[in-house]
Amino acid sequence: MSEKAIGVFDSGLGGLTAVKELVKVLPRENIIYFGDTARVPYGTRSRETIIKYAEQDADFLLSKGVKMVIAACGTVSSNAEGLADALPVPFTGVITPVAAAAANATKNGKVGVIGTSASVKSGAYEKEILKCNHKIKVYQQECPLFVPLVENGFISENDDIVKLVVERYLSEMKREGIDTLILGCTHFPIIAKAISNYLGRSVTLIDSGRETALYAAHLLGTNHLLNTADKVGTCQFYVSDTVESFRSTAEIFLGKSVDGEVSHISIEQVEL
Repeated sequence: MSEKAIGVFDSGLGGLTAVKELVKVLPRENIIYFGDTARVPYGTRSRETIIKYAEQDADFLLSKGVKMVIAACGTVSSNAEGLADALPVPFTGVITPVAAAAANATKNGKVGVIGTSASVKSGAYEKEILKCNHKIKVYQQECPLFVPLVENGFISENDDIVKLVVERYLSEMKREGIDTLILGCTHFPIIAKAISNYLGRSVTLIDSGRETALYAAHLLGTNHLLNTADKVGTCQFYVSDTVESFRSTAEIFLGKSVDGEVSHISIEQVEL
């Protein structure tokens, strides 16, 4: 069982930031990633649709025999919290680990949360943060333009468009004096430098991919599922839309090419 893969899914590409961190934290683990690129974005969908898609994505990973499922997607984690009880293997989204990290990091009790529209409207981040410390003041902001910026390669901290959008979304949080910011979508760490430059180095950014990878390591250890094989793990990627477009953009998230590691599956296979 321990040599089986960790299953990771996302609506598209953002979850690759979690994969990148998993490889760093758990280099022996095999990883199977599913990006539902044919149905992206999830962030503008209804709660019911998000839950249905999440269940189908998880079922696809289970069909590959994974030992754990990670929803590396803020939208899914915010809206499909019941998924954990429905799966026969350990599960985590991104909400629990990042909320705990933010609550521990803040010094002045002012925490910002940025994410997709669905994530922010769900209130899941705020609810989880307040479980950790009910005195924390939470400021939330929908940032729908960040995802298309990243996926179209607008990621430089010096890019005028990136700087303008960052300022537009985060100016109120800056005025309020937050000292901690949750990057509540796995796309957002890609533009973390631009965000940090605007808010100032004194503001701690909570990377959902990093915190989720650390939490996954904890869960695997608790369940005696860590891979002890003396070799580097492998990564296999599945997408529900074109392989070529995924390959060309995945390098932005992973920092390496994924040639030969990506397979296409039809959306009908996911919807079974």
